[in-house]
Amino acid sequence: MTAHDLPVIAAVDGSSHSWEALDWAALEAVRRSLPLLIVHVRPPTRRTDEAVQLAQAQELLGRAERRISDLAPALPTSTLAPQDFPSAALVSLSRDASMVVVGSRGLGGFRSLLIGSNSLATASMAQCPVVVVHSGRTDEDEVEAAETFPDVAAGVAADESSEAVLEFAFDAAASRPGARLRLVHGWTMFSSMLSGGPVLDRAAAAESARRTLMELTAGWTEKYPQVEVVREPVSGSASRTLVTASATAALTVVGRRKGGESLGLGLSPVAQTTVTHALGPVAVVPC
Repeated sequence: MTAHDLPVIAAVDGSSHSWEALDWAALEAVRRSLPLLIVHVRPPTRRTDEAVQLAQAQELLGRAERRISDLAPALPTSTLAPQDFPSAALVSLSRDASMVVVGSRGLGGFRSLLIGSNSLATASMAQCPVVVVHSGRTDEDEVEAAETFPDVAAGVAADESSEAVLEFAFDAAASRPGARLRLVHGWTMFSSMLSGGPVLDRAAAAESARRTLMELTAGWTEKYPQVEVVREPVSGSASRTLVTASATAALTVVGRRKGGESLGLGLSPVAQTTVTHALGPVAVVPC
């Protein structure tokens, strides 16, 4: 199996959030011509309870398969019910996946939390992109919602770490007819100084940021001429712009460094804020 054939993994646990994530994953698999693997992770339990747990898992996965049969009848679909801690199982499976799709919260989540711990841990440690689908914004008819919100937004850093983000974002926009790609790049006078740019002239720093964004994305616009690109250099953190954009975007894309950053789990402050507060699906791409 080549990298272009790796499945889209959808994690389900029976919560409304996971059903929305499953629908999103199925339609994304169709857009990318990839198979779908539906995963329900069974938590570790006493051996005497294992048969009951497995039967419940099979019933849940059967419901998921029937749901996808109605939504995308021609989509190649398989199921898996590993026994492990949810984030650990999904991180392990991510080594052989094109992406992992999770709901923002599962059955065990506290209602006061904006994103569940398993979703956050998976997004922070997976080996492939992870899409966190926030509940409540999309229609029951996900196809109609995708047509209503066609654009893709992406946060672009001023270094080589943006290459994986740009590849994923351009692919996502190209697979959505009529979608624009909004490329958001946050800059400050301090970041301008660190990069050897203007220090005291704010207008010059803004122009430098604009040129940087043009240079970072020039090759990608040549590779994807069909994608309309909107470049947005933003003074300050990009996270506020990305969260706002997520309300009317089909997908918002952010990156994370594989080696880990601040906040303990590998997400930068921009990625952490965007994943936590977004109003639509967010893809976290390891760079």
